[in-house]
Amino acid sequence: MEENFDGEELDNIIILNDEEGNEVKFEFLDLIDLDDEEYVVLLPVTEEGEEEEGEVVILKVEDTDDDLDEESYVSIEDEDTLNKVFEIFKEKFKDDFDFVD
Repeated sequence: MEENFDGEELDNIIILNDEEGNEVKFEFLDLIDLDDEEYVVLLPVTEEGEEEEGEVVILKVEDTDDDLDEESYVSIEDEDTLNKVFEIFKEKFKDDFDFVD
C-alpha cells in the first residue's frame, strides 16, 4: 500500500527517538532564539500524518561533539525557560494557532 504525501508536508517533519527508542514524528513549527540558545518548537504528528490537537514540544538545540554538524535536541528542565520560549512562540504565531491556556 502506497501513501501519497504532498511535498510540502514532508519538508518540515522530523523524526526523533523517544526514551524507549521508538521513532516519533514531529512537525517542525519554529526555531526560537533566547539568551544565546536555540530552541525548537515541535508538534507531535499521529500515525496517519495528522497533526495532533494538544501540546507542542519545546526542546533545546545542542551541537554534538562530532564534526558532522549534527544537532541534538534535549529536554528543558527549567520551567521559566520553557515558559519564555512558549510566550515568544505564541506571540509570533498568534494569528496562525488558537492557543488554549
